[in-house]
Amino acid sequence: MKKIVISLIGLIGLIGPIQAQFSLDWHGFVNPHYYADSRSVVGGREDMMLFYPKPVLLDSLGNDINDGWQADMLAITARLNLLITGPDMLGAKTSAYIEGDFTGSTNATINNLRLRHAYIVLRWNRWVVDDLYETRHMLIAGQYWYPMVVHEIMPMTNPLNMGAPFHCYARQPQIRYTYSLGHWEAVAVTSWQLDNMSQGLLNGTPTSSTQFARHSMVPELTAQLRYRTGGLFIGAAVNAKTIQPIVNTTGMASNQPLRTSMTYSVFGSLKAGPVTFKAQTLLNNSLYEGCSLGGYLMYTSVAGNDVMFRDWTFNTVWLDVERNRGHWRPGLFMGYAQKQDEGPVLAIYGPPTVFGRGYDLDYLWRIQPRLTYTTEKGLSFTGEAEYTYAGYNTPVGNLRLSLSMVYAF
Repeated sequence: MKKIVISLIGLIGLIGPIQAQFSLDWHGFVNPHYYADSRSVVGGREDMMLFYPKPVLLDSLGNDINDGWQADMLAITARLNLLITGPDMLGAKTSAYIEGDFTGSTNATINNLRLRHAYIVLRWNRWVVDDLYETRHMLIAGQYWYPMVVHEIMPMTNPLNMGAPFHCYARQPQIRYTYSLGHWEAVAVTSWQLDNMSQGLLNGTPTSSTQFARHSMVPELTAQLRYRTGGLFIGAAVNAKTIQPIVNTTGMASNQPLRTSMTYSVFGSLKAGPVTFKAQTLLNNSLYEGCSLGGYLMYTSVAGNDVMFRDWTFNTVWLDVERNRGHWRPGLFMGYAQKQDEGPVLAIYGPPTVFGRGYDLDYLWRIQPRLTYTTEKGLSFTGEAEYTYAGYNTPVGNLRLSLSMVYAF
């Protein structure tokens, strides 16, 4: 007991010096959310993360099993974050950020605490004039936004999908370097997988796993070029993802081919008085890991001695408009995605195995008006109507009605 008391006294004695070097800033919010859908949907986390409606599925009497209203209410997006600001080190301003919520890392772990962000920031500032400094170099290391997520143009929709699958929405462990020069920024990112995993054949079974990216030995690579001036922010990005789609961890080991997919994006936002416009287009999209659309086909030759991979892609565009001031803040999100033809395949190959999201769609569109009332003191209320239309062989639509509250602190 005496040793414990002495240890506690010593720990208390350290608190003062630690507080003198580091500042801790806690924030978060609580967000109860009610939603109702006119038919069954493809989604996650009790379908709070909505991608698109399910296709027509007829029972023995010719009735559509997926048609019909259903509703739910969740508060799993309740969030807590901590910003730690520390002393200058290595000539840089230092900070760290940790954030979690209760959505879980999979549907099976919903309501469990999940790590959203955990990263270290080093900023090397450059003196401009008088006491004005600007960041010239910035290094982020840890778990942060998926590199094709541009958080400055994040759609302001309230449900968990935040514009997905038209807009990417995920996080990855990564190393991110930003070089700033005047109005220009160049960003380079190397990232790895954890919660959002690639699909492939693991020991002969189709599944999602980090093994496919890990066995490639190549991190996901992303580059961005961005320009800021006044209320205008524009940029472009390119992403390369390499995986080994066939992995054997039991039985006989074998050398397997790698597959690299490319994605391109142009994005921007404009703040014009009380209105903010945000938009993005994704070209040659293969971003299943980013909660978006696209994927690849695995063809095996009829003789069984050859494997071929072919990307199938979506071209996607979305626009978000919102009033950015006042108590009443109407907004509108619109998105459209069109699948591209993957082309003919030689007759020596059998039917493909499909990996990804949305292969059975020819197109997808969404219109989503919303109205938010904010007290501008942390409490807000939002009502939304989200209509998503999916271009299956027999097209179907889903209407989602949602009401939510946010208490931010």
